[in-house]
Amino acid sequence: MLIALLLGILFATINTRASQIGTCFGMMANNLLPLPDVVAQYNQYSIERMRIYGPVSSLSQALSGSGIELVLGVPNQDLQTIASSQSNANSWVQDNIRTYPNVHFRYLAVGNEIRPNLNNGAAQYASYVLPAMQNLQNAINQMGYGGRIKVSTAMEMGIAINTYPPSAGQFDPSISNYINPIVSFMRDNGSPLLLNCYPYFAYAYSSNIDLSYALFTSPGTVVQDGQYAYQNLFDAMVDSIYSALEKAGCGSVVIVVSESGWPTMGGKGTSIDNAKTYNNNLIQNVKKGTPKRPGAYLETYIFDMYDEDLKSSELEQHWGLFTANGDLKYPVNFN
Repeated sequence: MLIALLLGILFATINTRASQIGTCFGMMANNLLPLPDVVAQYNQYSIERMRIYGPVSSLSQALSGSGIELVLGVPNQDLQTIASSQSNANSWVQDNIRTYPNVHFRYLAVGNEIRPNLNNGAAQYASYVLPAMQNLQNAINQMGYGGRIKVSTAMEMGIAINTYPPSAGQFDPSISNYINPIVSFMRDNGSPLLLNCYPYFAYAYSSNIDLSYALFTSPGTVVQDGQYAYQNLFDAMVDSIYSALEKAGCGSVVIVVSESGWPTMGGKGTSIDNAKTYNNNLIQNVKKGTPKRPGAYLETYIFDMYDEDLKSSELEQHWGLFTANGDLKYPVNFN
């Protein structure tokens, strides 16, 4: 009996730790596995969290009773309708959450990578992000999900400036009227900041970042920032956003890394070996937190579960841990 109890505690600890790592499930591919097989593959590899970018009823049905925790995206193009009325927000939650009582919804990501000074078409949605979040939070509360499902939005590193050294990080003052009310909403509602954090792009678009610093393989401290020593770029990037949160009076907001990964081909530094090195080291690194938040397991979602061959550039097509038909591209220790 004692041995069984100890084994139970051990496996519970392992499963709790494993559950901190999820993967993003983008669906821009023409040869994906059937959705029940996708769910089965998540379970096969003990991947206990999934992020998707918009509601898919057949996927919600496949996830029912699976135990997989879901980060459900609210597509950018839906935000205006949801922001325009509480009734619309109530209907969205009814249709996409309440209809599936056996799906474990974790977060709503209300829009993805929206900021008013971003020149990629997403700026047009900026004025709708906060009111959509507020209306969805009201709907979540009214339907009894308050505290169980957190409402947030997914942001990228461009929301901050002066990110080197990490302690100098602050939110871009030119968008303060946009970002400050949103992070205050997160603080007031106990929601995390969902951060898409890519050392790959920092390395690829810079001539003075060493590959080992981006891949978690530097042999020692690369950046000393006061009392904090940084041996990898990922920690430095996350902590620069923590610094920005502190300066905005929202230091209690927890960061969840909603995307991070490394492509296997299509650009500078891309290879199977580098992707394997980055993602396996990422899984181990987030167990220990960051220098500013040591010992706090950093919830992280690897981008991407599968290659997406319908994306517009070759680089965008090769982020998957698996090929679209479900073949693992390189060994990954998800635990």
